[in-house]
Amino acid sequence: MKSAKHTLITCHVNADFDAFAAMLAARHLYGNAALLFPGSQERGLQKLYASLNAAEYGFLESSNISWNSIDRLVLVDTRQRGRIRHVTQLLDRQDIRIEAWDHHPDSQDDVTADPLYFDRVGAVTSLLVHKLREAGISLDSEEATLLGLGIYSDTGSFTYSSTTAADFQASSWLLGQGMDVNRINEMAAHELTSLHIQVLNSLLESACAYTFNNVSVVLAEALVDHYLGDFASLAQQLMEMEKFSVLFAVGLMADRIQVVARSRDPAIDVGNICAHFGGGGHAYAASASIRNMTLQEVRDALLRCLHEQVNPGKSAREYMSAPVIGIETNATIREADALMFHSGIKSLIVFAKNTRTCVGLLDTQIATRAIAHGLGETVVDEYMQRYVLTLSPEATLQDLTSVIVGTRQRLAPIVKDGCVVGVVTRTDLINVFANESGWMAEQSIRTGKERNVSKYIQGRLPQETRDILRLAGELGHQRALPVYVVGGFVRDLLLNNPNQDIDLVVEGDGNALAKALSKKLKGRVREHQKFLTSVVIFHNASGVEQRIDIATARLEYYEYPAALPTVELSSIKMDIFRRDFSINALAVRIDSPHFGELVDFFGGQRDIKDRAIRVLNTLSFVEDPTRCLRAVLFEQRYKFRLGAGTEKLIKNVISLNLMDRLAKSRIFHEYRHICDETEPLDCFVRMDELGILQAIAPQFALTPKKTRLLRRITEMLAWYRLLYFDESPQKWFLYFLGINAGLTYAEAAYGYARLGLPEMKKNEMLQQREIMRASIGKLENWQLQDAAGKAKVSVLYEMLSPVSLESLLYLMAFTENSGLQKNLSRYITQWRQEKSDISGADLLDLGLAPGQDFGRILKAVLVGKLDGKAVTKESQLALAREIAHASAVLPA
Repeated sequence: MKSAKHTLITCHVNADFDAFAAMLAARHLYGNAALLFPGSQERGLQKLYASLNAAEYGFLESSNISWNSIDRLVLVDTRQRGRIRHVTQLLDRQDIRIEAWDHHPDSQDDVTADPLYFDRVGAVTSLLVHKLREAGISLDSEEATLLGLGIYSDTGSFTYSSTTAADFQASSWLLGQGMDVNRINEMAAHELTSLHIQVLNSLLESACAYTFNNVSVVLAEALVDHYLGDFASLAQQLMEMEKFSVLFAVGLMADRIQVVARSRDPAIDVGNICAHFGGGGHAYAASASIRNMTLQEVRDALLRCLHEQVNPGKSAREYMSAPVIGIETNATIREADALMFHSGIKSLIVFAKNTRTCVGLLDTQIATRAIAHGLGETVVDEYMQRYVLTLSPEATLQDLTSVIVGTRQRLAPIVKDGCVVGVVTRTDLINVFANESGWMAEQSIRTGKERNVSKYIQGRLPQETRDILRLAGELGHQRALPVYVVGGFVRDLLLNNPNQDIDLVVEGDGNALAKALSKKLKGRVREHQKFLTSVVIFHNASGVEQRIDIATARLEYYEYPAALPTVELSSIKMDIFRRDFSINALAVRIDSPHFGELVDFFGGQRDIKDRAIRVLNTLSFVEDPTRCLRAVLFEQRYKFRLGAGTEKLIKNVISLNLMDRLAKSRIFHEYRHICDETEPLDCFVRMDELGILQAIAPQFALTPKKTRLLRRITEMLAWYRLLYFDESPQKWFLYFLGINAGLTYAEAAYGYARLGLPEMKKNEMLQQREIMRASIGKLENWQLQDAAGKAKVSVLYEMLSPVSLESLLYLMAFTENSGLQKNLSRYITQWRQEKSDISGADLLDLGLAPGQDFGRILKAVLVGKLDGKAVTKESQLALAREIAHASAVLPA
């Protein structure tokens, strides 16, 4: 039955001992009231509540409360609306009187309570006990002990700095009421399981100290597979064990991050900091439960909040430098480099001509490399970084950190009324953290955004691939070598696309790891000492040969535009930096205990989310122009888009004619990959839009007719694939024929050379092109039957025998003659596959002597079969005998 009581007493969700004890105390002050316990994550309190006779103390389940009869709501240990959602239905009722007993400071989320009983005591239970004492209410020993448990718990047995004289006085009175201190010790004791010990060890090992205004603040982190309700008790134990002044214990648990904060120093108000994350508490003890943020983001946000708390009120206006050193878009890169050198700065703001409007940034690294590539006289506008984030003079330190750290922009222009009035650099930011707070900023400015993708590895990869990654990681761990799977494999893992091409990078001796892995997989190793790479070749469970590329972390640099790279030893960050695009500059560490950690130095995750193709530096296409083709391939494959800055850089490379400097074999390598795509026409059209096709050879420019032909070639390839014949066409040659349609022999030969197609096949391929050009007229006029109605398939067979499979498919795509299309289709699917049913052995049995007549007779027999004159083996033997007699090869 539902209770018809008019007063409801409750506390905040995730109740602690103090909140629970305060509810028990309040029931004596409000007579016939109902108590609603919202639950707790502390195991000790859960166990205590389960052991009580709920009815005896007035506790009711929510379903047993007559909500309409309630006219007074009593809140204990909180006033925050966000922490009492279990009574939301009462909060906005006009007829409800709300009273509150609290010892937490005011917050913007507080409900209005009248009366409000408030005092800055260590435990809110102490506040209620004083009222009980004033009212002359007596307690039995059991209840005095429970109330004492609340005070002891929230004051840390009177050791917390928040403890007041009122807490001692309340406990003294409870002692006189029969409070059992020994029982309190038993109930408050926290039993540690193996999981608790593991988490506590993780907190200890990860603890990192930062200094803010001479106050040491410790951040400790732990990863837990599932939610750990009494995480707060572990944070408290760590606080006591290590005697920290301030502690933020951060636990990553399933779908949330739990922050528990403790402070013994009045300079650090942890309650205020936790409020930034939607949590709350006291200046000395607080917590927050956070969703939709990564561990890295929470860590950085905590440090920012701490810094802002000890340095309140400062804005970008106070941090910025002025006047600003900059350069206009029409200045040369050499002039910009000289200005940076003389000014001792690493990055310049680029202004629109004759204005103070920021349109870009240029850093010294790009300028130096551009000059080395002979681009010193190029205007800054060509290679500057575009789409610069700017801030107003009122921007906060958090805003500055988000731009400079979060987006890795070297500096933040400060803009007022469209004009740059100041600048805050990365160095400025480090100095802010180092000088104002004593905290060295590099402790929080991490080199890569960390995220664990183990769940993707488990859920998206085949078991055999997972086993290989685990094995390689374990071998690395045994040798103290960090091992990463990198590049396209990681990109496709995040996109959930199949990709079994495993590329590993080792910070150390990659060749040694390759040999160890090869031994385990019963394979072999092929080394390339110059490039510090190895290939492990082995057979997988299906018996199919598989390869794993393993490289020592290396840095590549280019001595001149379009050169092959020079290689030096490096770290994983520099190894990734040598890659082409941000979406390919991702790595996942696979050696334990770091298995699954995603390393993203250059914003690859963000670009995958934004579906953008972005180069890692503005000289990327200058150093390797083949990346222009690769950019288009990835854009079209994944239906991404080229960033506007990236597209402009491609056009710069084309305007500088850098395609001419490439080894043509490198162009062919990228061209062949494009031809192997599902929709290569999309790539060709995009390359035409960007001018890449014309840069390779002017005659490659697409026309509407040529585009239609390329589309038909794609359709013919799809049609042929469904025939499941063993012979596979060379797609690159088919598309080459399409791109060169309508050109002369000399023009086609020039295009062949410009694309870097295989020299050994040049004559064969160009000859095929001429055969088709010469035959197309005859083929279109050919009829299956002559005037007498006699079949002459053999004539068509004779004309098409010299034509390659690629040329046949091209003819089907090229011709608009439906009759020829039909005949070519029958030739490819039927007649081309025909063989005579007799062989040389049968001719020997007929008594023929071996010689050149064998080939002539067998060919004539095939003609007879094709034209329907000798369909069976017997008729073919008879025809062979007849031909032999007629030629006097076989005696009568």
